[in-house]
Amino acid sequence: MTVDEARFLSKKIMEAGEVPLLVGHFGVGKTDVARQIAKETNRKLVILILSQMEPGDLIGLPSKQNEQTVFLRPDWWPEDGNAIILLDEINRAHRSIRNAIMQLVIDKRIHNHVLPEGTWIMATMNPPDDEYDQADLITDPAFISRFFIIEISPSIEEWKLWAQQNNVDETIIQFIEKFPEFLYTHSPMSLRVELRPSPRSWYKLSNVLKIMDENEKKKYGYSLACGILGPEAAKVFVESGYNESIPMPQLVLLQGIEKTLKDDTDRANSLTLRLIDYFSKLDDQTIELLQANISRVAKNISDLAFILPRDSFYALIRYITDRASNGEKNSQFFDKLIENLAAFDQVRSILDEI
Repeated sequence: MTVDEARFLSKKIMEAGEVPLLVGHFGVGKTDVARQIAKETNRKLVILILSQMEPGDLIGLPSKQNEQTVFLRPDWWPEDGNAIILLDEINRAHRSIRNAIMQLVIDKRIHNHVLPEGTWIMATMNPPDDEYDQADLITDPAFISRFFIIEISPSIEEWKLWAQQNNVDETIIQFIEKFPEFLYTHSPMSLRVELRPSPRSWYKLSNVLKIMDENEKKKYGYSLACGILGPEAAKVFVESGYNESIPMPQLVLLQGIEKTLKDDTDRANSLTLRLIDYFSKLDDQTIELLQANISRVAKNISDLAFILPRDSFYALIRYITDRASNGEKNSQFFDKLIENLAAFDQVRSILDEI
C-alpha cells in the first residue's frame, strides 16, 4: 500500500490499542510515517533502533535495592502516555533482547516498568530477503500474530517528495520519474510465515474495525484484515461485505444452492474458498454425515459447475482429487466422493483433464 494508506491505518491501529508492523525496503518512508503520526497527534516520538542497541540500552541496567536486584528505568522510557515508541529494524534485534521486545509488545512493560497509559507502539522492518538480516523471531507465528502487518510500496509521487526532503540528487529524482520501474525491485515482501486467523487475530481486528466508519472499512478493510488474518481469510471476510450472506458450506453440500449466486463472481469465489477450507477441517462426525448423504453431496457439488467460475470449480475438484490420493486419514471419503462425482458430465470432463 502507499505511504498515505499506511499512515492512516497505522494511526487507526494504534488508536485501537494494537501494534502495526510496517514492512518495506529502505527509503520507502517507514520512519517518516511514525514521524508524521507523531506530529499529527502531538505525541513525542521515541525511536529505538534495535539493531544498534545492547540489552542494557533497552531494558535498563541492573541495580541493587533492599538486597534485591532491580532494573533501572532506561533513559528512553516515556514520562507520560503522550508518546509513540517506534521499534525500528525489529527483525535485526539481537537475540538477547528479543524477550524484552515480546514483553513490551504484549504486556506494555519491561520488568517492573509499566508503560504510561495511552502509550502507542509501532514497529518497522525490512523485508526478510537475502539483502537484509533476519531474526528467527520474525518467522515465529506466536510473535508475528501480535502485529498488524502493513507492507509499504510508495507511489512515485510519494518517493519523489521523500527524496526531495532527504536531499537526493536531482538527476536521480529525474531518472526515477522517467524510469519508475527502477525505483525498487518488485519482489514479494513475504515474512516467510503464513498469517492465519485465530481467536486472537479476530479480536484484534474487531478492536480496529470498531473505531472505523463504513467508508473507511470499505476502503481499507481488506488491507487491514490481510495484515492480521492472512490473504485468504481476509478475502472471504471482506468480500462477504461483513454482513452479506455467503451460504454455509455444509448447507451447500446437503441442500444445494440457488443459481442467483452465478451473477456475483466475488461471492462465488468466496464460497469456493470456504468449501475448500471446510473440506480441510473435516472431523469424524461431519464425515459420517456427508457419507450418509454422499449421492446428494456429489449432486450439489456438480451443480456448482453452473454457478462458480470455471477456474474456481476446477480448483475445488482438483482439491478433492488431491485429498483422495494423499493417503491421509480422510482419503477414503474423498475417493468415494470422486466416484459419485464421476457420474456427472460437467465433473467427469474435469476429472479427465486432471
